[in-house]
Amino acid sequence: MNIGILTFHFSDNYGAALQAYALRRWLTEQGHHASFIDYRPAHIEQGGRLTLPTSPARIKANLKVVYLAVSSFLHQHFGHRDQKDKFVRFREQFLGVHPKATPSENEASLAAAQACDLIVAGSDQIWSPSQHFGFDPNYFLAFAQSFPARKISYAASFGRDQVSAAEAAQLPPLLHHFDAISVREASGVALVERATGHRPANVPDPTLLLGNYAELTERTPPEPQDPYLFCYGLRSPDNIRQTAELVARQLGCPILSPHNPHRRWVEIGQTVYPDPAEWVALIKNARFVVTNSFHGTVFSLLFKKPFIVAGLTGDKAVANARAIHLLRAVGLESRFAASFSAQRTEALMATPIDWAAVDQRLADLRRAGNEFLSGQLKAVTP
Repeated sequence: MNIGILTFHFSDNYGAALQAYALRRWLTEQGHHASFIDYRPAHIEQGGRLTLPTSPARIKANLKVVYLAVSSFLHQHFGHRDQKDKFVRFREQFLGVHPKATPSENEASLAAAQACDLIVAGSDQIWSPSQHFGFDPNYFLAFAQSFPARKISYAASFGRDQVSAAEAAQLPPLLHHFDAISVREASGVALVERATGHRPANVPDPTLLLGNYAELTERTPPEPQDPYLFCYGLRSPDNIRQTAELVARQLGCPILSPHNPHRRWVEIGQTVYPDPAEWVALIKNARFVVTNSFHGTVFSLLFKKPFIVAGLTGDKAVANARAIHLLRAVGLESRFAASFSAQRTEALMATPIDWAAVDQRLADLRRAGNEFLSGQLKAVTP
């Protein structure tokens, strides 16, 4: 079977790269040919187009476009060259995609999906409405509505618990292209059910479908011999910095923190520059993990690492929902710390994790994902 996957496979982001890798690998392990629909819209990372500033909302949207454009320019021309090259090589080796993307190539990539038997709107926050662009209809497979392929979503995420009334009103026509829908968070189930009148499947992120990442970890350079704390922080240093520094002091070990091209704060600990495979290995071999990232949480669970999820604070706290949903699903919501507290941090360090119980819940999640995807593969008309 020829399967096309549409997701954020092109981003220099560890979670985006790894969820893409995991979904493609699961499908190929079932004996199918799976490849990425190489759609790389400018609005995702480069800002896209400015609009007439006719309202406060439009002004804010334009500011976001400018911010993304400047960030993309700085990353492209002044970012860490070795790390950028590592992401390119990872995508070539493990995702089967190569550098490219002009608007005409984007259109050609979408059109080529006519040859697919099944099209999967993949995981990650592909249904998150951005401030400057809103929903992208292509991630709802609008471009493929006339294609003969079966069209499904797998673990798609809205990236938040709620959308605005105006955004909710757009969802019914966007979602009607699908033959089957599955979402990653329970909040996404409610959003889709209200929009379509049908309850979608609730399935885990693709990274949880795989139980073995040896293909990645065994090809990486030797890890540091001395114990270290791995700190993976996104969006803000608040809470996570204090938490990581306290844990490191208690354990008497250094902090290793991967470079974040969007960081606008002083680094936490020692900066390292891994590719996605090396990032996985750094978590696998860490003594402790402190993160505010969904995928940092995922791999802490998969490798049975003692960890704390240091929640984002202020207006960024809405992004905590994804990690909280996952922790709740495996019975570890107590590992989430909404704000820094030395007493709570020390208590979490002293509290062992019942990994047998976690593994059972992870197996249940994996089973739900396997059953959904297997059913969709069987439903494809030869």
